[in-house]
Amino acid sequence: QVRLVESGGGLVQAGGSLRLSCTASGFIFPIDSIAWYRQAPGKQRELVASITQYRSTFYVDSVKGRFTISRDNAKSTVYLEMNSLKPEDTAIYYCNALPGRYGWGQGTQVTVSS
Repeated sequence: QVRLVESGGGLVQAGGSLRLSCTASGFIFPIDSIAWYRQAPGKQRELVASITQYRSTFYVDSVKGRFTISRDNAKSTVYLEMNSLKPEDTAIYYCNALPGRYGWGQGTQVTVSS
């Protein structure tokens, strides 16, 4: 059974930083491309960043230069380092294998105050 557990969210002021973690189980983590998604109130879930098994990365334009995705295959964990946070980054953040292959976890709430 696939399980994705996100953590690390919280309330932060604009300009602040957070580090999200996602620990996975139930599939062969090292060979999958893993992504962070987010869903803001009233909006569709969107892809934020992804990382392949070869550690090639992708970022949506709105987070380039501010967010960094990384992975630790030994721990089956993917991270999202978020710096220079903006109020528009407020959302529930989820991880999943591309392209949303598995069931979604509960996510972790990120709230950025202005």
